[in-house]
Amino acid sequence: MNYNHAVFLKSANLISQLPPESQIEVAIAGRSNAGKSSAINTITNKKALARTSKTPGRTQLLNYFQIKEHYFLVDLPGYGYAKVPGEIQSHWEKTLSTYIETRDQLRGIVLIMDIRHPLKEQDQQMIRWITSVELPVHILLTKCDKLTRGASMNTLLKVKKELEHYGDFVTVQLFSALTPVGVDEARAKLDQWFA
Repeated sequence: MNYNHAVFLKSANLISQLPPESQIEVAIAGRSNAGKSSAINTITNKKALARTSKTPGRTQLLNYFQIKEHYFLVDLPGYGYAKVPGEIQSHWEKTLSTYIETRDQLRGIVLIMDIRHPLKEQDQQMIRWITSVELPVHILLTKCDKLTRGASMNTLLKVKKELEHYGDFVTVQLFSALTPVGVDEARAKLDQWFA
């Protein structure tokens, strides 16, 4: 799959607005400020495909990026940011629930976590929820350039150990949008899901 060909297709606020022509989707989820937009831009080799922001909680819609005809990456709203008004938070949760639980085209979810703060309670809830609907999860431990190689590997092993009871349903890797570490590995996982 040539991720360099990715283009922004549309943003959706409601499930009824999702592209009907879609055949396979992979969603990208994560806490606000974990580096979701940067990861998308690095994987697609496009600096401004997904908008990055210093303000957490900016992604408030399901953003569709077309990889090739009928194949899409879907950027989901970030979670865990308290300053978002309650009614917006509630709308996101309802939309996300419906999307994850009913979208037949969805093949897996890439879960973004800052390597310095992995497996927060909301991350663990997401993993339990996603795997409960029998979708696989691939975790990118982002910003690994902020740690030494040794510290990064220790965190990777610790996270893998904590999630080993999920078996092959949950996989984990190191990732950096700056260096860039782990880009080929992330693309290989996407290739599996898009196949």
